[in-house]
Amino acid sequence: MNDTVARPDLPDRLSVHPRSPHYNAAVFEHDIGIRLNGKERFDVEEYCISEGWVKVPAGKAVDRRGNALLISIKGTVEAYYR
Repeated sequence: MNDTVARPDLPDRLSVHPRSPHYNAAVFEHDIGIRLNGKERFDVEEYCISEGWVKVPAGKAVDRRGNALLISIKGTVEAYYR
């Protein structure tokens, strides 16, 4: 049996925060993987393939609303379905 579910194309830019304009709920129904410079990252909160960056939490630092402070890391970004 072929149980492949039609997956939406991964966007160029994606965020995990629902309030972001780059959030896409249909994509998050499937398991996504992100590679930065050939190494898989599990802490990515936002990425942009065309600009070549990912945003990850900066340790335990939080802003006044309790959201993690993010830092940008540049490199070759690959997004894929697991």
